[in-house]
Amino acid sequence: MKTLFTLSLLMFVSLINAQTITFSGCPDLFASQNYIFNPMGADATGRNVYATTPITGDQPCPAGVCEFKILWSTANSRWEFIADRGDGDFVNPYLIYSNTSASTPNPPSITLGTWVENNTDTAGDCGGNLTIVNAVLTGAVQNTVLGVDDFAVNKGIVLYPNPTNSFITVKSSSPINEIAIWSVQGRKMMEFKGMDIVNVSELQAGMYIARIKTEAGLQVSNFIKR
Repeated sequence: MKTLFTLSLLMFVSLINAQTITFSGCPDLFASQNYIFNPMGADATGRNVYATTPITGDQPCPAGVCEFKILWSTANSRWEFIADRGDGDFVNPYLIYSNTSASTPNPPSITLGTWVENNTDTAGDCGGNLTIVNAVLTGAVQNTVLGVDDFAVNKGIVLYPNPTNSFITVKSSSPINEIAIWSVQGRKMMEFKGMDIVNVSELQAGMYIARIKTEAGLQVSNFIKR
């Protein structure tokens, strides 16, 4: 297990304007270096997935690829910091840390929620939960849960009122095919076909994610139900 993490990281230039995450810490499992996580797209809840560049070389990665990911686990309602087992396919990966903060769209920083070490897989070699003393986690991470003013309007999509008590209206530059409402934990709550005004009055108060399918593609926007 320990040799999986003591490896060289090939640095590469990120895509222009791409936001990355930099991690260093847990020296007993990870080499004493920075690991750069690059954006890989968004999941069904609108949260971003980040992964390191594939690492090529000899042992401890016999197939030539080793990677790490930070992503939201819908099944476990938490952010997870995981490592593949040497072939880069992330089938039955190691869980290194987890954080139950429901931040969106980016993972939480060290100071938001708690990144808990998974001693079952790490054997305690990371020395406990991530803190500003034993690790660095910077870049495209969130230090606070998003407020109303932080909610993005996505590529021709306008959602209002936000916050709302009952109805939300979605204005789009392209015809709307479907609006699906998801909880921040990744559970689909409602679905509407061919509508631009939807009734969300039955939802409990809180933050939700609207996945809006239009003829131009899929957009994701967030709103608060009062």
